[in-house]
Amino acid sequence: MLYLSNLEEAQKVIRALSAPMRMEIMKIIYRTPGVSMNYLAKTLELTNSAVSMHVSRLTEAGLVSIETTSGKRGTMKLVSPCHDRIVIDMVPEQEPEPRHIYSDDIRIGCFTSCSIAPTCGLSTAEQIIGAMDDVKAFTFPEHFDAGILWFTSGYVEYGLPNHLQPGQRLTRLQISFEISSEYPGFNKDYPSDIHFSLNGIPLGVWVSPGDYGDRRGHVSPAWWPASLNQYGLLKTLIINREGTFMDGGQKLSDVTVDHLCIDYNSLLSFRIEVPENTANCGGCTLFGEQFGDYNQAIRVKAFYE
Repeated sequence: MLYLSNLEEAQKVIRALSAPMRMEIMKIIYRTPGVSMNYLAKTLELTNSAVSMHVSRLTEAGLVSIETTSGKRGTMKLVSPCHDRIVIDMVPEQEPEPRHIYSDDIRIGCFTSCSIAPTCGLSTAEQIIGAMDDVKAFTFPEHFDAGILWFTSGYVEYGLPNHLQPGQRLTRLQISFEISSEYPGFNKDYPSDIHFSLNGIPLGVWVSPGDYGDRRGHVSPAWWPASLNQYGLLKTLIINREGTFMDGGQKLSDVTVDHLCIDYNSLLSFRIEVPENTANCGGCTLFGEQFGDYNQAIRVKAFYE
């Protein structure tokens, strides 16, 4: 997958694909990767120099690769596509963050502790770690590289960075992540009570509507099985001086940032949990980089004064 974070990055790709003949070349090489330049010229009824010019533009944009190999009459060039999909982030870049903020990304697999029950699993962008529904896989060293994980009940816990310096006071803590329920397969109508806590203090419960698999995740690897969780919802947990909220509007509890008593010495342990005895025990799936729709790790922002 080719991920382009803004329209400026995408300009070369857009220009390369703006010519109808290059679109035809892309269609051919996706149907039959590794075709020769001569084959393209014959199929499209173009001269070899015209095909060479079009392929050169596609190569400059990073869309195709060329391999030189021996043929019957010397060498020949074979053309193949580089990516199975392209994702362009169309949202304009945000205004610069306020000065008094610390921001960190934590990979999905970098949990510090867990206790989970099947169905469960985790995967890197290259392969599933261990066996499906094997709790032991969460203890394998590869779990640090995981970009997705799921479980039916239990918890995962993450250590959050604390960059506060003496004299700095936390005013708001913001944690965003892509999340869904966990159903064996997928089910968009499968509610799950997902509990959040920080340093053992319950922050509240958010009810995930379901587990989504009606289409592929926008940034998930091409090999990712269609029968597994595909994408989630991008949610932001906010703890400020008024309470704890989901996405700023839905109040989860009256726990404020002051109740957490966080100073520059504090260690922070954030837990995402689906208790076995909760009313809607529908599991949890966390999507990180290279999985789901948003290509985002767990993003932590600490605002201070």
